This record gives sequence, structure tokens and C-alpha cells, in this order.
Amino acid sequence: MSTKILIAAGLAWALVPLAASAAGNAEAGKSKNSMCIGCHAIPGYKASFPGVYQVPMIKGQSAKYIEAALQAYRKGDRSHPTMRGIAASLSDQDIADLAAYYGTN
Repeated sequence: MSTKILIAAGLAWALVPLAASAAGNAEAGKSKNSMCIGCHAIPGYKASFPGVYQVPMIKGQSAKYIEAALQAYRKGDRSHPTMRGIAASLSDQDIADLAAYYGTN
């Protein structure tokens, strides 16, 4: 096999995860956000588990950022126990829908 074919195949394989990601639906995300609004929709809210911290408002955040954060919680790359539990219960489609919803508001 030529080097050019190997490089092209490698580049195509690198793009597979991007092509496989779910397309988000903001309207569907709106019906899935009940677990988010209890903390993330309260201005100035502070949570006390596992320590006291300011809960960020996620409305208007970048959809890509929200999706990446939820994926990181689900994989264990981010360590907040509550968010890890919530993210673990979400499908790829749920994450994409929530990201689309919060990313457009």
C-alpha cells in the first residue's frame, strides 16, 4: 500500500467519531432538562456536595462545550460525583439534545 493511501485512510478514520456523533435537537433537549434546571437555572446557586461551590449557569453556553463536558463526566474525565451520575444516565442522543437546547438559549 502506498504512503498516500495509508495517510488518507488514517485521516478518514480520525474523522469517524465526528461523523458518528448524534445531531442535537433543541426541542427534544427542552423536554430532557428537568435534571439540569434544579441546579443550573438558579442564579447564584451554591451546592454543598462534595464541597461548597458556585453552580455555573449553562443557558447560552456553547453547545460544543456542553456536549464535551457531559461526555467528560460520563467517561470519568471530570470528577464531580453528581454530574458523573447524571451524565452516566444520558445517551449520546440525550447529550446532543441537551447541548443543542442550552447552546441556543
